[in-house]
Amino acid sequence: MDYKDTLNLPKTDFPMKADLPKREPQILKKWEGLYQRVQTARKDAELFVLHDGPPYANGHIHIGHALNKILKDIIVKYKLLRGHRVDYVPGWDCHGLPIEQQVEKELKAKNLRKEHMPKTAFRKLCRDYASRFVEIQKEEFI
Repeated sequence: MDYKDTLNLPKTDFPMKADLPKREPQILKKWEGLYQRVQTARKDAELFVLHDGPPYANGHIHIGHALNKILKDIIVKYKLLRGHRVDYVPGWDCHGLPIEQQVEKELKAKNLRKEHMPKTAFRKLCRDYASRFVEIQKEEFI
């Protein structure tokens, strides 16, 4: 006797196995472009703009970034549920001391110092570093 036949369970197409590594790319594909479709459908609705940021583009994301994004996502979803057209604009802080400190750490690991290079060269290193981490963080946020 098979005991599963003795249970009164609902019939569903929902898979018994989550199989997340296989299914997550399919789920992400399904959600791709949804934001733009909602924007198009609500072209006449009142506009709410949320400028997000700035996380510094000086490393990988961490739990503080997650808290920041979750709180802002709640605001965006609330406004969407209230019927607004929401323009979410992500941003990064790509200048200043946090990025310079990270570049200096990389230089120190190579036995180099910013004092021994032209300021324009150091600025270029900072710009390249920030650009690299903006792309990395975009991927990590997805």
